[in-house]
Amino acid sequence: MKTIKTKRIYEDPAKHDGYRILVDRIWPRGVSKQDAKLDDWNKNIAPSEKLRKWFDHDPDKFEEFEEKYQKELENKSEDLNRIREHAKSKTVTLLYGAKDTKHNQAVVLKTVLEA
Repeated sequence: MKTIKTKRIYEDPAKHDGYRILVDRIWPRGVSKQDAKLDDWNKNIAPSEKLRKWFDHDPDKFEEFEEKYQKELENKSEDLNRIREHAKSKTVTLLYGAKDTKHNQAVVLKTVLEA
């Protein structure tokens, strides 16, 4: 498998990003679809609305969020496998809008994909 990495969607796209996929349920504020240079936007693989609202980007809730989100991902094997297929031949960049680079769904998703 090639590299899977995470990146804020607010950072400039780069050639070494490879396959760029937004993994947020909601489109990030202030980013045009043209500027995002996405290959995919998979809302289905994002945390459920209920989980997203409960977590509310609170680092103190991250461990529990991680467990709950991984549980949700157990039902998303088709989406996960599609991303893994891309990662076989090129870098995959999981894009997210959160300000916190350590406590977000892309970090959890990357761990699941690499497992």
